[in-house]
Amino acid sequence: MSNYSRRNWLKSAAGLTAGMMITSAWADSLLAAPASRAEEYLNPMLAPGKLTRLGSNENPYGPSAKARKALVAAMDEFNRYANDAVTDLRQAIADKEGVTADHILVTAGSSETLCLAGMGAGLEGGAVLSAFPTFRLLMEYAEKFQARWDKVDLDAQLVHDLPALAAAIKSDTKILFLCNPNNPTGTCIAGNILRDFCLEMSRKTTVFVDEAYIEFLEPSEQRTMVELVKQGNNVIVSRTFSKVHGLAGLRIAYAIAPPDTIKKLQRYQMGPVINQAALAAAKASLEDEEFAAFTRKKNNEALAFFSQYLTQKGWFHGQSRANVVLFPAPKPGKYILEQTLAKGFQIRVWDYQQKEWCRVSIGTLNEMKAFTKAFDEVLA
Repeated sequence: MSNYSRRNWLKSAAGLTAGMMITSAWADSLLAAPASRAEEYLNPMLAPGKLTRLGSNENPYGPSAKARKALVAAMDEFNRYANDAVTDLRQAIADKEGVTADHILVTAGSSETLCLAGMGAGLEGGAVLSAFPTFRLLMEYAEKFQARWDKVDLDAQLVHDLPALAAAIKSDTKILFLCNPNNPTGTCIAGNILRDFCLEMSRKTTVFVDEAYIEFLEPSEQRTMVELVKQGNNVIVSRTFSKVHGLAGLRIAYAIAPPDTIKKLQRYQMGPVINQAALAAAKASLEDEEFAAFTRKKNNEALAFFSQYLTQKGWFHGQSRANVVLFPAPKPGKYILEQTLAKGFQIRVWDYQQKEWCRVSIGTLNEMKAFTKAFDEVLA
């Protein structure tokens, strides 16, 4: 699409409406897209019996008791449109984050936030920049709107290579995407280093920081980039209720950004797609520090067990601080996926640097013990 036709399409109400109509379908297809050649040959839905899902980075413990109670209480409002409830949640989030409600955009999962930002970058013309591998939705969605995706490999420890990312920014870079902790590796950039980097890069382009996994860190380590937003910098922070709060199936998240940026993202939204159930559960979960601490503790126990298993095997792996681990596939990825599915476990295989890598989500401790036993049998 040429710059001229892109501008005219954006200005056209009919064209913009048509774009919104396919937003959801595109997002679903991108989220489900294979991350490797090996995944192209398998459909987990065809596996026999019930699967232990270690492929989607879900919280095996949620929703919390408070969220469940809020869902039941909200049923009396399910016949009402959710406009007031959205306003209430925006204000509650703003109060928690120390910003005004104009800094908050409530979305149908962080996937919507990512798609809105990717759409904007593509329609403006230019490029998006990220580490690789990382959560790909923003960049792949931007590509649907003719943006270029510039990729920078992670460093040898599977952490963002910040100097290389800084060097890769070009005059047409519209967004620099950072996921911290990163998916699929779970690795982190130290808070002070990340803050200084984001501040410097925000003078050159929009910095989008995906903090979907930040609550897996201990509270004293959760160095959010919201402080940069408060200072008026060109930064977008994305948060979700899907991970620690265990509400992935309800699709509820939010963005924190300068008010002008929020207005820009709102231009591309499909409309009132947030439902009363998600809003009620999210509001109850927002201040539920007890459940967040419970999830963190249980995840860390299972993560420590699985990390020790990998170390004992002598397999390199990223030092994850979240609920996901990436390590080189010890056998062909297609074989591993076939055999683990046959044993009742869903995992992922990613292609990176001409190698196949296993990405395993952290389940309960018992699930991880069962998986390692099955994985040993697969590799025997």
